[in-house]
Amino acid sequence: MSPFKSLKGFSMAFLLQAVLAYPSPAPVFERQTTAVPDYVSIYAPVVWLYPGENYFPSDIGAQLVHTKPEINFTVIEGYENPLTLNNLDSLNTYGTGGTDIYLTSVDDITTNPTWLNGVKPDSTGKTEGATSVAIIVNDHGDGLVDAFYMYFYAFNWGGVLLDIQEVDLHVGDWEHNMIRFQNGTPTQVWYSQHGFGEAFTYDCLEKQGVRPVTYSGNGSHANYAINGTHDHTIPNVNLPNAGVLTDYTDQGSLWDPLLGAYFYSYDASAKTYRAYDSSYPTAWLQYLGKWGDEQYPNSDPRQHEILGISATAEFTGGPTGPEDKQLNRTEVCPVASGYVCDVRTKLTA
Repeated sequence: MSPFKSLKGFSMAFLLQAVLAYPSPAPVFERQTTAVPDYVSIYAPVVWLYPGENYFPSDIGAQLVHTKPEINFTVIEGYENPLTLNNLDSLNTYGTGGTDIYLTSVDDITTNPTWLNGVKPDSTGKTEGATSVAIIVNDHGDGLVDAFYMYFYAFNWGGVLLDIQEVDLHVGDWEHNMIRFQNGTPTQVWYSQHGFGEAFTYDCLEKQGVRPVTYSGNGSHANYAINGTHDHTIPNVNLPNAGVLTDYTDQGSLWDPLLGAYFYSYDASAKTYRAYDSSYPTAWLQYLGKWGDEQYPNSDPRQHEILGISATAEFTGGPTGPEDKQLNRTEVCPVASGYVCDVRTKLTA
């Protein structure tokens, strides 16, 4: 027998054994831990900022350059200085597990320091030089995946109450969309608005291509599914006409959050984060304090209230970060006392 025939037979047998031993590609609905699932980017929202917006998306890390950590209006002694996104969680060792810490502006914000304005997206939708987004993926298993698109702004302008006074002005602002996927297909989308928000089926939403559209409220950055006027005096009741307290949305600058984002996976059982890229900082995600000043007392000359009603305060406290946004949800909506998760099937206000 020819030695070449023997070698050929051996080669074919070896090749067959190798093919059988090589694992087949994982279906899209299996848990993905090493790479960002492609559908998280394919279906990522795009955001229309208001034409008259003054406070654009901001670099998350830059916020630490312009603030100092305080508890009860007093700077913490002995904290790691400078603070960075790689050590921000060290503040959790102070106070009440870090929850009473406020990243307080080193500038008087009534002087409108320029860093509060953030970065206006360019013609491509990019916030040049600013990483303003954290995309956090929670894979529940069985094909169910929640992707959170966390948007950061250095300042929140809450609007004018009853045409009398500006209200809800605060340093730091976190808003988000969350898209729920089943086997790689988007099914529902959450739009955060102030203290709560709205949910819609993916199919009913306005889209650019396959990407759902978000309209950002002027100054407040509350997320809406349609443009126009939104009275939000009553939480979770988005009235279509101007009222006591109103957000306005329209097509100003188009922002693509993908172009300036960190990507992470979230392990709900361990409550830990893992960066999809080793260059991304992770420690900051564990920080439990606030991302802005503590609400100024009435004794502060900057503070004003209408008829002494605290709910009408001009300046309010800064928000908590992604860790406090209920990243392991049963429904697309976060749990809130007195609210039912109503997933709208029609695109309404």
